[in-house]
Amino acid sequence: MIENTQNRVRFTTLAMLTAISCALVFLYVPFPLFPSFKYELADVPILIATFSFGPVAGILVVLVAAFVQAFILGHDQLMGFVMHILATGTFAIVSGVIYHRNKTKRTAAIGLICGTFAMAAVMCLANYILDPIFYGMTKEAVAKLILPAILPFNLTKAGINAIVTFLIYKKISNIIHKNTTRV
Repeated sequence: MIENTQNRVRFTTLAMLTAISCALVFLYVPFPLFPSFKYELADVPILIATFSFGPVAGILVVLVAAFVQAFILGHDQLMGFVMHILATGTFAIVSGVIYHRNKTKRTAAIGLICGTFAMAAVMCLANYILDPIFYGMTKEAVAKLILPAILPFNLTKAGINAIVTFLIYKKISNIIHKNTTRV
């Protein structure tokens, strides 16, 4: 009975973090150098879910949030769905696996830094491969954008999300874990 209730509380918490991620998509800021790139904090609740419940939970939140954002909220449809899974999925898996080996502030920082660089690298490759398919760009045109636009944008976006997650996770974690163990 207690375990079943704890699972319901965990599931509800993951659903709320997914909903918060979807809501945060609407609070975006254009990236200063490239206004077509948009920054938003939607990855932060996903990283909190990953740190709180593990990489598998983080990936589940990524999948649901990406689906809702792409197909229900209409954010870039299939391309947005695929890119979100690749970007945030990489970030969550790398950060979460490192953090869950030894849950300390130090490993959280290391995980978030590694996740930031992994996401940026994956997005350079993903843009190089998928932009020609979805946007009709040539690979040469995409290659010319990697260093001046794609890499800096993804490093900045992931870096800010990593910093925000690092700064707020422990406070939110205490609330989450108090509620999941109280039942």
